[in-house]
Amino acid sequence: MRAVIFANGDLRQPEQVPGSLLPGDLLIAADGGARHCNRLGLLPHYVIGDFDSLTQAELDQLSAQGVKIIRFPERKDFTDLELALHLAQELGCNPLLVYGALGQRWDQTLANLLLLASPRLKSTTIRLIEGHQEITLLQPGQPTTLAGQPGDTLSLIPLAGDAHGITTQGLEYPLHQETLHFGATRGVSNVLTGPEACIRFEQ
Repeated sequence: MRAVIFANGDLRQPEQVPGSLLPGDLLIAADGGARHCNRLGLLPHYVIGDFDSLTQAELDQLSAQGVKIIRFPERKDFTDLELALHLAQELGCNPLLVYGALGQRWDQTLANLLLLASPRLKSTTIRLIEGHQEITLLQPGQPTTLAGQPGDTLSLIPLAGDAHGITTQGLEYPLHQETLHFGATRGVSNVLTGPEACIRFEQ
């Protein structure tokens, strides 16, 4: 089962969201992400968080509509989005699509991006969707095929030190068993030459 999670960040081009949903998707709102669902005419299955972004009246209305409310104390060790990701994983969902993970606060945005590299979530495929952009984490030794259109931009950015043994297909600037160095920008703004690109790296 796939889960679609709505965080409380910016939701650009919200009109794209309903068309991306599939029958049987599990909808989870991380605290104020429930307001994104409301604006889109969607009813989440779960709302989770410390609810510093929702009023009690909003929570009561959601509960009356059959939404499962999971409340955590405000003094906690996880962001609301991380709690939502853990919930989806515990419910056996994979992959996870996340909307609204990026926003005005750089600390929250950076933390949300790095959630993709959480050891606890390593076995789960997570895609952050931001308008026409998508962010996902690639794992060593696992070939990944990314679909798109010729001319689409694709960037490869190492997160945890240098990335070694990178080989790509379907990109204007191919890599053949090469290294992308942490803190450098060589992998930014490559271009798809066809409907998909394949990326593999060793370490």
